[in-house]
Amino acid sequence: MTIRVAIVDDDELIRIGLRAIVGAQPDLEVVAEAGDGADVPDIVARTRPHVLLIDVRMPGIDGLQATRHLLATSADPPRVLVITTFENDEYVYDALRAGAAGFLLKRARPAEMVEAIRVIAAGDSVLFPAAIRRLAGAYGGSGDDRVRAARLTDREAEVLRLMATGRSNPEIAEHLVVGVETVKTHVRNVLAKLGCRDRTQAVIAAYESGFVNPNGLP
Repeated sequence: MTIRVAIVDDDELIRIGLRAIVGAQPDLEVVAEAGDGADVPDIVARTRPHVLLIDVRMPGIDGLQATRHLLATSADPPRVLVITTFENDEYVYDALRAGAAGFLLKRARPAEMVEAIRVIAAGDSVLFPAAIRRLAGAYGGSGDDRVRAARLTDREAEVLRLMATGRSNPEIAEHLVVGVETVKTHVRNVLAKLGCRDRTQAVIAAYESGFVNPNGLP
């Protein structure tokens, strides 16, 4: 399957660079570009991308606003990959909380960008545990009690803690000495009980609720 990608960034040079990186891959195709988040509803409706690459900070409608609106109004939205200049950006954290599947720095290597697009197109999330932990420590603390209210089983709670470290399903399976399919079932149950769209939101909920301490303290 060819992965359809839309690019939204107010910097034309950035768009040109991203288009070149994405377009060079046989399984990726750039189907739309825009310089303002206000154009997102139109390009998504017209081109039906699988992945939306969007700058988190733009002078018009920024990536955070566009992500919130898209995920709140679209029945089948594309997966959102936020791109940013600065890792420790409150806008990035808020975009992840709103439902973005992950983020990448604009200085990321082309191979990292391409792999991230493929990962989120496949339904997974791009997690950088240390970066998300720093963001949660700086901008979290909403008092979100979803984890406590979700009444996770002991095994589901253990899986969530391992998810927060950035471990993949195979890595979690190896750690717990269970099958990958068993882990997938636990992950699905965790997401359903927390009401989260994906792993990124689940990990943020774990930090927000204090279930996992972003400062690494017990």
